[in-house]
Amino acid sequence: MIAENIKNVETRIQKACERVGRKREEVTLICVTKTMPVEDLREAYDAGQRSFGENRVQEINDKFPQLPEDIQWHMIGHLQTNKVKYLMDKVVMIHSVDSVHLAKAISKEAVKAGRVMDILIEINAAGEESKFGLDYDNVLTMVKEIAPLPGIHINGLMTVAPYTDDPETNRVFFRNLRELAVDIDRQSIDNVSMTVLSMGMTGDFEVAIEEGATHIRVGTAIFGQRNYAV
Repeated sequence: MIAENIKNVETRIQKACERVGRKREEVTLICVTKTMPVEDLREAYDAGQRSFGENRVQEINDKFPQLPEDIQWHMIGHLQTNKVKYLMDKVVMIHSVDSVHLAKAISKEAVKAGRVMDILIEINAAGEESKFGLDYDNVLTMVKEIAPLPGIHINGLMTVAPYTDDPETNRVFFRNLRELAVDIDRQSIDNVSMTVLSMGMTGDFEVAIEEGATHIRVGTAIFGQRNYAV
């Protein structure tokens, strides 16, 4: 079932790319694996998937040693500074950097680990009180403040758009994020490259691709509904 779901998602990605003249390889599918058992992740792996995203550090710590080493793990959920150190030897990118305080913690631990961590700045695109992320007006100031920090590289932007039954209603948020990335890129800030736009989930990833997403985070369409009681 998971393999079949991945085929269906791949078809939708391909069609979305074709609609706007993009190449399929321009879009990275991140399988969102939160609350899912390792067996399901292995099935996705066997179906060819290599990019997995987790919302909680503990789940990455639990699943990481049980799965193949060539998986690229992405931290996509809200991150507490005291948990940063547990990610340094496991993830390729942290998508959810929403404060200078967190960026400094990542910088400190990355330097200790002798690596450079790719990070994305999380934007609260719709200004929802229930969501994490920066307001548009504060993004450039933060980018300029953290860009000189050692051990990190700012790769782009991330957002979690509102839940909606009509994905078209989120198009404006994806478009705004892309335009913000372009504006930041024009500043030519050292250690900043706006090459990644992490946006779009099960309900709206096709619209996100049409608006320039480079990374989409898809869970339910691949693994089915999550059981949060587990």
